Amino acid sequence: MLLASTTLTGLPLLAVATEAAATSRPRPTLFQGDCGRIVADLQRRLIRLRYAPGYVTGCMNPSTIMAVWALQKANRLRPTAAVGPKTWRALDRGRVPRPLVRTAAAPKRVEINLTRQLMHVYRRNRLALTTHISTGAQRRYCHNGRCGYAITPVGDYRVYRQNNGWQTGPLGSMYKPMYFRGGIAMHGSTSVPLYPASHGCVRLPLNVAHNLHHLVHKGQPVYVRRPPRR
Repeated sequence: MLLASTTLTGLPLLAVATEAAATSRPRPTLFQGDCGRIVADLQRRLIRLRYAPGYVTGCMNPSTIMAVWALQKANRLRPTAAVGPKTWRALDRGRVPRPLVRTAAAPKRVEINLTRQLMHVYRRNRLALTTHISTGAQRRYCHNGRCGYAITPVGDYRVYRQNNGWQTGPLGSMYKPMYFRGGIAMHGSTSVPLYPASHGCVRLPLNVAHNLHHLVHKGQPVYVRRPPRR
């Protein structure tokens, strides 16, 4: 599940929906495993809106479904693996999520929304990526004799270390982690569910983590916020 480089660097950074608004012909509801030209069209439109479905394969694979979740959450829809009328309308509208911090604070930054479980990456104050995430489960845990409280702390941080490949630690394996506070990192995971589930890290889809280094570098600001749910 790799993210094509063009999804991160080859397109204009400002997400603009170039397709016409919804046609008079109703579009089918898509489910996991569906394949065809309409799925390929969905994937291309997600890429143009700065979501990360991975390669345009024409099939509703896991990376595409997680990109759909991100689109749905960004548009205040209940995330589901089905692409139905409400999701198609959100795709047609092409709304860009509002920033969590003042845009003048850091034109190149990462924003982590704990409420909606979304991560946004900005370059030159323009949205470059929106992705589904899973953050700290907000409960006490004990794992391999190590106990703690699973929380992703709100605050202003910077990426201070990046690792390539898989890294195994006392709490499990991480793919290409980017550390921004102590042992807390943004990293790829084989499990990125629709609820906060980590020990405190920010879990990313593997295809997003694979190429995130094109957008996020050491020293880049990371803003973690928990805005009120609207």
